[in-house]
Amino acid sequence: MGGKIKSWKKRWFVFDRLKRNFCYYVDKHETKLKGLIYFQAIEEVYYDHLRSAAKSPNPALTFCVKTHDRLYYMVAPSAEAMRIWMDVIVTGAEGYTQFMS
Repeated sequence: MGGKIKSWKKRWFVFDRLKRNFCYYVDKHETKLKGLIYFQAIEEVYYDHLRSAAKSPNPALTFCVKTHDRLYYMVAPSAEAMRIWMDVIVTGAEGYTQFMS
């Protein structure tokens, strides 16, 4: 779901463990960055069990990525994809803490 205009749009996400972030683009052919989320900014990743995402195209597959300054609502194409995406994001964010000491 968009940040300023609360409408749903497809985005292409690229996860980069070395740079400790994941970024997103309008689609997989786009080269201009649309947004970036640093692992260190992620506070929590959770299933949207309260159905708080307005007009989600698929509430059962909606999850949230909470950062210091924004709450990202995301919809996966399947339950399996949602579990994998959430796990990868959580693992990346937790993995970041290994480098903090």
